[in-house]
Amino acid sequence: MSLASWFRWNEPPNRISQRNPTEMVVETLMMELSWQIKQAEKQQRERENEYRKIKTGVDYGWLVSYPKQSYDISPGERLQLEDMCTKIHPSYCGPVILRFRQLIAEYEPEVQEVSRLFRSVLQEAVEKIKEEEDAKKLAKQWNTKNKTSLSLTTFKSRSKISPFISDIKTISEDVERGTQPTRRVWSMPEFRNAKDY
Repeated sequence: MSLASWFRWNEPPNRISQRNPTEMVVETLMMELSWQIKQAEKQQRERENEYRKIKTGVDYGWLVSYPKQSYDISPGERLQLEDMCTKIHPSYCGPVILRFRQLIAEYEPEVQEVSRLFRSVLQEAVEKIKEEEDAKKLAKQWNTKNKTSLSLTTFKSRSKISPFISDIKTISEDVERGTQPTRRVWSMPEFRNAKDY
């Protein structure tokens, strides 16, 4: 037995992770997919057992041994899903998993449908990420345009205001012209002196 194993200072310190965040997202999402496939397979077996029990009236479930996992997605499809997972930002990993679990609970898909459902959730998340990025770009463009053109707009609007030209009729205009004011159309009654009649 060597003495190096007794002295721990020669070993590098354990770090949490040296991996890229996108690798962690891909691994997490693919682990979730494989777990959901296993769960769907288990539920499918339970449904088949219930159907057999109802059909035959006898429960032989204790005699049957099942393989660990009989369904696996194809390598090409796995690569496509991993590629889609790389487009998911780490902050969206949790919401993607929650949405996937929600759809699994809602639809209770067959084993073969789980990967398609996962793909649709990933596509939905990628579209949402693109929409948010586009909205941020538009907001940034709008803010930069607004800052530069705001001074020009205020300058132009100041030059257009003329206090001497107005289309609003006032009482003073009627008095200056010597004309009778028009009858009121407000909801309150009009009070006049008796000599006006």
